[in-house]
Amino acid sequence: MIGRLNHVAIAVPDLEVAAEQYRSMLGASVGEPQEEPQHGVIVVFVNLPNTKIELLYPLGEKSPILGFLEKNPAGGIHHVCYEVDDIVAARDRLKASGARILGDGEPKIGAHGKPVLFLHPKDFNGCLVELEEV
Repeated sequence: MIGRLNHVAIAVPDLEVAAEQYRSMLGASVGEPQEEPQHGVIVVFVNLPNTKIELLYPLGEKSPILGFLEKNPAGGIHHVCYEVDDIVAARDRLKASGARILGDGEPKIGAHGKPVLFLHPKDFNGCLVELEEV
């Protein structure tokens, strides 16, 4: 069901500093910050030959990243994102298997402009999983 790894998301306490680390220290191609108000984040994508790193920073006082950074002030891996061909079919299969879909269970449009869902970390070895339809 899952395809390739789309990205690894890292919550960061300072978006500019993190982007510059990837750019100057690691020599990566780093995109511009983009606000995603419906998800409460500002994202910067670091483009790698085989995947992406998504740097996450809180946008607004209801951002889910705020709580994560309170528990992890230095930042850290927030989630991994896998590609799926059909997000509704994937959701239905996962629900039938007992997996919990976060939110209302309906796909939302993610930072790449494609439908996404998040799966409860307690169902996946403590890892928050995002699925993105490609």
